[in-house]
Amino acid sequence: MVIIYSTPTCVYCKTLKEYLTSLNISYKEVDVSQDEAQLERMVAISGQMGVPVVEIDDNVVVGFDKERIDEILKIKS
Repeated sequence: MVIIYSTPTCVYCKTLKEYLTSLNISYKEVDVSQDEAQLERMVAISGQMGVPVVEIDDNVVVGFDKERIDEILKIKS
């Protein structure tokens, strides 16, 4: 499962969601600007306050790190 912790104004979050959609990869979006409990969870798993944070199974990626995301999802460029 892919979870994206994001905010509505984050440009990198939008780019990440568009990228995953283009690959037909489904994801759950969590708006941390509206959900304090999820914000706390995001900080706990990533150590970061910035978005996006992507949780893929047991892996956490901070930012839109395309190479790391592709590696975890086993996507060949």
